[in-house]
Amino acid sequence: MASMGGPPLPETCHAPATVWLGAGHAAYRGPSLRLGTHSGSVLCLAVGIDGEFTVRAEAIGERAVRSLLVPPRTPHRLVADTRMLFCYLDPGSPRAASIRTRMRTRTGEFGIYHVHEDAILDLANDAEFDPAALLDLACGASGRMDPRIATATAILCANPALALSADQLAAAVHLSKSRFLHLFSAQAGTTFRRYRLWARMLAAGRAIAAGTDLTTAATQAGFASPSHFSDTFRAMFGLTATDLLAVAPRIICEEEPGENCSPAVTST
Repeated sequence: MASMGGPPLPETCHAPATVWLGAGHAAYRGPSLRLGTHSGSVLCLAVGIDGEFTVRAEAIGERAVRSLLVPPRTPHRLVADTRMLFCYLDPGSPRAASIRTRMRTRTGEFGIYHVHEDAILDLANDAEFDPAALLDLACGASGRMDPRIATATAILCANPALALSADQLAAAVHLSKSRFLHLFSAQAGTTFRRYRLWARMLAAGRAIAAGTDLTTAATQAGFASPSHFSDTFRAMFGLTATDLLAVAPRIICEEEPGENCSPAVTST
């Protein structure tokens, strides 16, 4: 992970809020964001680091929990007075399918109490928090990525503003389009289209972490306009980028896969 924004977090309840961004996943550790009722397009594992929190939703009523899997596009409100850990996953990914099986009980589409809750809490309290370890605990370890798909993801992450098509990338890694799309979805953690969106979010996050304003960061990352970025961010995570930045988080961005890999790809 490439760190932007300061030294490692101290092991204390007063540690600054931190956001970890990757392509296909994200995590947040810090004070409750105190949002009203909201929903997002991603799957979210919510964990009360210092104690239980309250969830309110039509399908689940009101109840106190320590860990909760929130389904996408489902209005809900989380009420917490202490630190929270959120892990966001693309809903169509293999990780999302795996984490659903790791919740002890289900109420509607909500999952309650992760089977590795205690280990996740230990990790959440670790000053050297490792988001990759969180993903492994929450979803199970993933295998080594096929080098052709690693190359494709590297191209996407290195060129977020380009409208690269599946045809172009399939040709760049010497696969048919159909084989490329199948292999990509199986190995990259989400579909090609969604990965491209995550890559742009990741690029915007890197720019913001480096001190770039939201407008410039959005444009450089390939969004049509600042409002396009804002709308996409809110649709994905259920809150605005401004809401998140209000807690002055430290932003840590995942290193681009295969940074030294730069095969030729023709942009049209």
